[in-house]
Amino acid sequence: MAKQRIVFTEEFCQPELLFPFTLVRSLQDLRVGILTIREKWERMFRLSSVDKRQNNYKDSECHVDFDQLGAGETWWLLHGNILPTPSLYKAIKSLKNGECLLDHNGAAIAYRVSQKQVIGAHKIKMDRSVSYKDEVRSIVYSWDILRHNAWSLQADFTLLTKGRRSAAVPKGCRVIGTGKLFIEKGAALHFATINTTQGSVYIGKGAELMEGTLIRGPVSIGEGACVKMGARLYGATTIGPACTVGGEIKHSVLMGYSNKAHDGYLGDAVIGAWCNLGAGTTNSNIKINAGPVRVWTPDGEKEVGQKCGVMMGDYSQTAINTSISSGTVIGVGSNVMGQGLTPRYIPCFAWGQEGLSRYRLPELVQAIGRWKLLKGSALSAYEVSLIKSVYKKY
Repeated sequence: MAKQRIVFTEEFCQPELLFPFTLVRSLQDLRVGILTIREKWERMFRLSSVDKRQNNYKDSECHVDFDQLGAGETWWLLHGNILPTPSLYKAIKSLKNGECLLDHNGAAIAYRVSQKQVIGAHKIKMDRSVSYKDEVRSIVYSWDILRHNAWSLQADFTLLTKGRRSAAVPKGCRVIGTGKLFIEKGAALHFATINTTQGSVYIGKGAELMEGTLIRGPVSIGEGACVKMGARLYGATTIGPACTVGGEIKHSVLMGYSNKAHDGYLGDAVIGAWCNLGAGTTNSNIKINAGPVRVWTPDGEKEVGQKCGVMMGDYSQTAINTSISSGTVIGVGSNVMGQGLTPRYIPCFAWGQEGLSRYRLPELVQAIGRWKLLKGSALSAYEVSLIKSVYKKY
């Protein structure tokens, strides 16, 4: 049987529109629902994946070019911002070598490539196209993560739990509703109340729900995450792996390894990895006049609807009692502090709110390293290289 591999590409996906989350990660490593996009596809295909070399600062020794495709090999070339469905997976799996799958607008979704299609390190020539008529869910702007999160939580729940049995609900915990609850072995729940009426709830391995936790699904708690005493979580919310959360959280995604450990409100928000929200930090998710919220993007402000909280890039943090305006975008590596509401755009590596001062790179790298040590991790050379490249660019 020919060797098969998933290869993700960001080409034609405009990852820059997902600022700030794609500055230090590829599209396929965005978390939407329980899993990242990469993890969803790998589980469906039951294959490992690598990334296509993009000839930018995010390339590493693990990235590949087409001229590395060996005889007898097959690559499933997937756009990194596409969310899988069983129907889409079936259509892609049915492709023959040299065929590409197009959506109803004629945009490419996926390719099946053999050595025969390779005409250069960065070029392939496809033999024919196949149309896919069903809906294709894609992540184009940061708020699309929230738009698709409820659906993705349910899809991932089904993918992760099929054919498996949940651990028992511990004594002292209360479950309300007839929806689905899955508790991984090794999770610790202490006198928590879980309501599945509006959606499923997934508790990951090694996660801890402290006394008085209140959860209303759909919600996922990632592996090794901690929900502190008295926390209130409303759907559709994703708490990524190794996050520590408290206070009130509603319709938000924390990518992983971040802290919102104290009281304060987080709503309709996306928080990158290795962020820390100081005690009392609260974001607004609706304007005082209930009008449409506009959000800064690299190609101009966009109207995103009536509710939108904060979009915070990786390695950023807020001081205690920070008040964040509706629709605020905070770049990578920023330290947000100051009186009053924040401006709606805070640049990468800002020190304060207005970006007039800049976080010095050596101190930033040192601080990130310390935060990672708190969760038993360490900065890799590749991460340092990414941070330095973004710092130079922004």
